[in-house]
Formats: sequence, C-alpha cells, structure tokens
Amino acid sequence: MRPHFDPGFLAGLVFASLVAFFLVGPVILSVLAGVTANYQRGILESGITLAWLGRVFELYAPTIALSLGIALATLVATLLLGVPVAYALAKAPGRLARLAEEALVMPVAIPGIATGLALILAWGAVGEFRTHWTFILVGHVLFTLPFMVRSTLAVILAAKLPALEEAARSLGAGFLARFTTVVLPNAAPGILAGSLMVVTLSLGEFNMTLFLHTPFTMTLPVGLADSYASMRLEIGSAYTLVFLVLLIPLLVALQWAADRATGAPSRP
Repeated sequence: MRPHFDPGFLAGLVFASLVAFFLVGPVILSVLAGVTANYQRGILESGITLAWLGRVFELYAPTIALSLGIALATLVATLLLGVPVAYALAKAPGRLARLAEEALVMPVAIPGIATGLALILAWGAVGEFRTHWTFILVGHVLFTLPFMVRSTLAVILAAKLPALEEAARSLGAGFLARFTTVVLPNAAPGILAGSLMVVTLSLGEFNMTLFLHTPFTMTLPVGLADSYASMRLEIGSAYTLVFLVLLIPLLVALQWAADRATGAPSRP
C-alpha cells in the first residue's frame, strides 16, 4: 500500500521551516561570529577560536556574576511576595480581588524606561541606594512579580485548593499545616513555572535596567549592549553566545514546567 501524500502537511512543514530559519538564522550567524578568529575574513579562512569567549569572561565576569545574583535575589523576593499574594487572591474572590490583580500587572504594561525613571525620582536620593545593586533588584521585582502571581494563582484556582483546604480544616489542620501540606504541594507546578519565568525575565531585562544601572552595577543585557557598542564584533557575538548558554536551559525548563502546570503531554 502506497503511503498517503498530504500536500497540505508538506506545505505547512516548508513554511514552518522557513519561518524558523528566518528567526534562528541571525542568531546562528551571531554565534558563529563569536567563535570566528576574524569575522571579516570569514570562518573558513580565519578559523575557529574560543579566544573571544575568554575575552568576554575577562572583561565582563563581574557583570555576569552580578546579573545571576540579581536574578536569584529577584526569585527569592517574588516567591516570598508572590505566593502569599496569589493565595490571598484565590481566597478572596470578588471585584476588589480582581482590581488588585489587575493593579499588579501595571508594571508590565508601563514601558520599562518610565518605571525606571519613576524609581529614580522616588528613591534616587535615598543615601547610597541609587548606586547599590539592590536598586536594580527593586525594579526587577516590580517587573516580574505579576508573572509569579498569575502563574501561581492559575494553578491554585484550577486545583480548587479552597475546597481541599476546607477539607483539611475539617480534619483539624491549622493554617500553617494546611498551607504547607495542601496549598504549596498542589501549587508547585505554577510556582515552578513562575520561578523559571522570573529568572529568565530578570536575566534578560534591559529597558528598565539601562536607566537604573551604574558603571558598577551593569547587568548581562546592558553589558551586551556595551560590548556591541564599544568592542569588536566578535566580542559582542561571543557575549551573545554566553547569554544564550545561560538562557536556553531556562527556556527549556520553562516549557517543561508549563506543560506540567497545564497537564499537557511532554513534547518528544
């Protein structure tokens, strides 16, 4: 029996491949430039080298370490703030709770430059806070907190945790026992998805951080812009490669966590 030929599937596959190449092609060229000895001469003529990656770590190692530290601190802050807020919103349905939920999304809707300027106007004159890395941390928490709250809240509502918690209450469980043994385990997929999203967004946030940073508090995206503006093309491209090595595993983990949170089957 001859296999059935589906021209629609073939056309869709070709179209998807062209779109993927259009999106991924520039990234591949940038990565190749970062490991080419001299991009102007071409990779075949000049050869491959890892010297530019070494140059990136030599120049920007403190920047990379600071950005990772801020991302982890942002994660801790959003966990401590976002999970209780999501729990409170789930426990208090109604118009007021919905208004509070929408208010949390405002930092996402407002341009990052405007949020950064507002933070400078509000807290820029408070001691040495303006020049400390915690100033950037505040901006990142404002930007990423809605994602943690929305992700956790969606799972709490889908799992009908208020009903499960009421059942635990009827069995004599106190608030702390209910929260740690009922709420947190059932909300874990949403918390995990929110955590990975927070870390990814914090590492990649540029607009607000460009306004908030100082020469001593430069983060990964700001350092990337600086490398392209003031260094050789190969150094900027090698910096892009470092950025991708940090982000791609997080994006894969984010997709896996999202599948777990929604109950979707894992992709092959």
